[in-house]
Amino acid sequence: MDIYLIRHTQTDTAKGLCYGQSDVALAKGFPEHWQQLQQKLPLLTDDCLVFSSPLQRCLQLAEQLSNSVTSDERLLEVNFGDWEGRRFDDIDADTLQHWTTHFVHIPPPNGECFSALCLRVGDFWQELLTYNTKQALIITHAGVIRALLTHILQLQPANAFHFQVDAGSIHKLQYLNNYTYISYINR
Repeated sequence: MDIYLIRHTQTDTAKGLCYGQSDVALAKGFPEHWQQLQQKLPLLTDDCLVFSSPLQRCLQLAEQLSNSVTSDERLLEVNFGDWEGRRFDDIDADTLQHWTTHFVHIPPPNGECFSALCLRVGDFWQELLTYNTKQALIITHAGVIRALLTHILQLQPANAFHFQVDAGSIHKLQYLNNYTYISYINR
């Protein structure tokens, strides 16, 4: 099975805004971003499955790809809790630094830590591998893609940010004979 992890395109948010599970819109330039992304996509097979985070920035993109999209809450971005909708610059610097150093196990206030994100996306991944299809597209967020890659490669979650995940990027994996190969990252 060829599996494509696709990060949503640019959002209509101010730079530095914390918007993990906030349902923000895509940027006004989405039609142009969609055309750029479309050029990087493979031809879709007849049995292609399309999964998406339920947030509009992913669903809008997913619905461009297929009339049959499965929305899955396990594909939501990490929950930043009380920090949602705030600028990172407006969060107490010491508190933010403590979280940045310990993000794997310490969540933002009333939010979710990265290890919890890894568990839920790992559960999604194991279910995905049970499908009998040639191709699957997963439209989601940077944190989810990083968590999936650390899960697949059995890396320590603290190493997740070694993966660059640009807006509108595609990451191709291939699952064959009970083994996952990485064809490319961040295209």
